[in-house]
Amino acid sequence: MITVSHLSKTYHNADGSSLTVLKDINCEIQRGEVISIIGPSGTGKSTFLRALNLLDPPTGGSIIVDGEDILVNANANAIAKLRQKMGMVFQSFNLFEHMTVLENVMYAPVRILQESKEQAREEALALLKKVGLVEKADVYPSSLSGGQKQRVAIARALAMHPEAILFDEPTSALDPTMVGEVLSVIRQLAKSGLTMLIVTHEMKFARDVSSRIFFMNEGVIYEDGTPEQIFEQPVRSATKAFVNRIQKLVYEIDSDEYDFLQIHTGINQFCLKYNITPKADLAYSLVKEVLFTHMRNYRPLTLRLTHTEMNGVTALDFMVEKLQQSPLSDAARQSLRPQVTDLIEETTARGFRIKLVI
Repeated sequence: MITVSHLSKTYHNADGSSLTVLKDINCEIQRGEVISIIGPSGTGKSTFLRALNLLDPPTGGSIIVDGEDILVNANANAIAKLRQKMGMVFQSFNLFEHMTVLENVMYAPVRILQESKEQAREEALALLKKVGLVEKADVYPSSLSGGQKQRVAIARALAMHPEAILFDEPTSALDPTMVGEVLSVIRQLAKSGLTMLIVTHEMKFARDVSSRIFFMNEGVIYEDGTPEQIFEQPVRSATKAFVNRIQKLVYEIDSDEYDFLQIHTGINQFCLKYNITPKADLAYSLVKEVLFTHMRNYRPLTLRLTHTEMNGVTALDFMVEKLQQSPLSDAARQSLRPQVTDLIEETTARGFRIKLVI
């Protein structure tokens, strides 16, 4: 469907300096593929999407869509037709605030596709039902949550009957509690056979929904493969480091006078940020039990809450330096095991660690 060859994008500044964001992008995108684009911030992921539908025209290279190089005849009419083929869902929704939800979805089909208002209304209501928002048809965007606004934006893109949809970090502007509802809609679209390119930082989602993964780094597609290849057997070291990244929250506890309210707040914020809020109460309950019952006599110690984005594993680590044997009694193990997925006791170079996988 789309062939990209030697695509580049350089920004030239007023002071004469320049910044090359896309260096040499090469790929082929088949009809019906769902491709997630992952990678560190600032590596050109969003610029690549915006180049594909000429929102941010490339500096060089070619983009061939259905056999036609869209950069050769990039006049206003050609660009308008291209954008009908390639819908775009932005980070910040970009809804028309003075229009109702229904009017937002109807507007482009009536204005651009010359559909009758009756037909556009019927299709818009069907799309709003598809994204779970038909009851919000007559309200204005200002009354919607961020997740609801993004679902309206998806319905609006679908209303143009695109051959492909480009999602530019569709959950990055959302409260973590609303991420799931948007990802659920995108999952449904993936099953329908729609071609999609999705820039995302949600690793588990990317693995679950995609037929291919592009790992972008340093302005190029650094690695291209199936989710299994990219997440389980990446070829390049930069890919391996990125997909195996672990988020962590660390506290050094030196006495019982430590500010444990700070730990409670920190755990809640950490779980909210990484969309694992159901684990917050258990995590804090385990922290209190271990610190004040099973390991009360062990100070100082290091408490660490970790979350591995690739596999969704969350764990609590309790590390006591220079300790050579487990501080847990048999009664402590009997108390902890039913509450956790795994309990690991191990010596390390620093001392002894108790790891609770939750």
